[in-house]
Amino acid sequence: MDTLEEEPARGAVEAFGVELAGWWGAHEDSHVAFVARLGGPEIVGMAWVALVPRVPRPGATSRLSADIQSVFVMPEHRGRGIGSALVRAASEHATDLGAVRVTVHSGRRAVPVYERLGFESSRQLLQRPPD
Repeated sequence: MDTLEEEPARGAVEAFGVELAGWWGAHEDSHVAFVARLGGPEIVGMAWVALVPRVPRPGATSRLSADIQSVFVMPEHRGRGIGSALVRAASEHATDLGAVRVTVHSGRRAVPVYERLGFESSRQLLQRPPD
């Protein structure tokens, strides 16, 4: 879960919205967005799940993995369970589609949140840091 310390300038947010719409249009087959609203049109949180087809193997020709990405809740709405609800919804969606694994790469401060939601560290899931 993101903990942005500074609020970006309004123009930067609007420009990002245009860029994000273009990006999502190019990735709508692989990424699903989940948003949180509190009774009105304003979005107060979001989470994405990337769905990644896996190479088939004998006996399992349709395999899928998923990765939770870019979970964010507006600072004034944090601590109410919104981020957790978004992560649950994204994870359940991936599982319902048949994902055998749902992963997340988290900032240190959010690790306990993901652990409360059932995510665990695994010795089999390794990553190579950039050179």
